[in-house]
Amino acid sequence: QVQLVESGGRLVQAGDSLRLSCEGSGRTFGNHAMAWFRQSPGRGREFVAALDWAGNTFDYLNSVKGRFTISRDNAENTLYLQMNSLKNEDTAIYYCAASEYVRTCVPRDFNSWGQGTQVTVSS
Repeated sequence: QVQLVESGGRLVQAGDSLRLSCEGSGRTFGNHAMAWFRQSPGRGREFVAALDWAGNTFDYLNSVKGRFTISRDNAENTLYLQMNSLKNEDTAIYYCAASEYVRTCVPRDFNSWGQGTQVTVSS
């Protein structure tokens, strides 16, 4: 399994930008599909964005399309989530995850999870 540690979450104003990072150790990202999920009270764990094992963007949650960008740097073993034009409804704990599947966005397919980083968007 890959050990994952997220960072970058903080309190921001609506309309601001923020970049989350997820650093991996133990095994390289290279052969893993990677994704960001988020969880907020009353909404459960929600898929946000995913890359397939080759690093190609697989899918985004509809509500973040055009605002969020997922990317990875295999040399640094780091996954990123660039979030622009943040909205109140983006407030959540954001988790990165790694899967041994080639491409997936289903939570049960991911066997490595970080501890999460809190993003709070205020009006």
